[in-house]
Amino acid sequence: MSTEVAIVGIGMHEFGRTEGVTGMEQGVIAVRRACADAGVKWEDVQFAFGGSAAAGAADTMVSQLGLTGLQFINVANGCATGGSALFSAYNTIRSGVFDLGIAIGFDKHERGAFRVDTRGAGLGNWYGASGLALTTQFFGMKINRYMHEYGISHSTLGKVSEKAFRNGSMNPMAWRRKPISEQEALDSLMLSYPLTQYMFCSPGEGGVALILARADKAHLYTDKPIFLDAAVVRSRRFGSFEVLAPSIALEHNAGPTVDSSKAAFEMAGIGPEDIDIAQLQDTEAGAEVMHMAENGFCEHGEQEFMIQAGETEIGGKFPVNTDGGCLANGEPIGASGLRQVYENVLQLRGQAGARQVPNDPKVAYTHVYGAPGISGVTILSR
Repeated sequence: MSTEVAIVGIGMHEFGRTEGVTGMEQGVIAVRRACADAGVKWEDVQFAFGGSAAAGAADTMVSQLGLTGLQFINVANGCATGGSALFSAYNTIRSGVFDLGIAIGFDKHERGAFRVDTRGAGLGNWYGASGLALTTQFFGMKINRYMHEYGISHSTLGKVSEKAFRNGSMNPMAWRRKPISEQEALDSLMLSYPLTQYMFCSPGEGGVALILARADKAHLYTDKPIFLDAAVVRSRRFGSFEVLAPSIALEHNAGPTVDSSKAAFEMAGIGPEDIDIAQLQDTEAGAEVMHMAENGFCEHGEQEFMIQAGETEIGGKFPVNTDGGCLANGEPIGASGLRQVYENVLQLRGQAGARQVPNDPKVAYTHVYGAPGISGVTILSR
């Protein structure tokens, strides 16, 4: 019988731009804050999984944290790097190998759009030479088709951005702390139709660390354990429309989010109706809209009513991206998925301050999606 798993400590380095501090150092700060939160020392940690896309091999941070001989495995899985580190730590404890471990993600990206290595992604130089290697273009095409098929308005995209920046203004860890209006989002520079400047997230910096323990030993570290009921990572099936796809298959298939979501709900033994709060991948405003349906929280097209009615606001029926999401926080790839879990732990503990979801939330959901078609989902409860 597998062991239950709890999150007993969380730590985060502020997202945004931190001049003079490397991505690795931001990860180290997150680890130290997580250890303090759980009341443990680094030498108490038995194993670690960590990853970064652009800031160095995570295992080398032991030179700053301490050379304790622990098992430390590097994780690299695109935007699902943090989620994959958590998945690995979760299953390590479930298997009974260790009792106390840590999942770490951090990054420090250059300014501008994410640059795509087409050869590293299994594509030739022709892909970039034809102008397809900017992810902004892919996301623009994807949401444009979705809006046409399901009746999503430009106003709804603007409202997603407005909510993100408003929530971010209440989050001391967020990069973008200034609220903007729906109209400001709609009127900002058009980048890839129908998506404007304030509808896209930006590459950024930051670090997150989560300490996991056997649930039956969680009381040794915290009086508010948060239980990890599901952690799932899935890749794409043939026919799904993904970043870096060189063509659209004649046979259409759902993306990896649908598979990871279904598997997570099955693992946790609950359904979408049981979720009180969700952090969904919002690389851009359209992604949040599409992922609401792909994760099973509504039918395709119902997002138009839900968002216009304010249901995804902090005080709404189904709060989404309460910390501002990627739009307000930016996306340091290694840390982004763990940022979502960090926020949900705060919410379930009742420690989210001005952005605390009312009515005592008990079950929370995270979802990350990235190239070339990877999705990770977690379900937490208290």
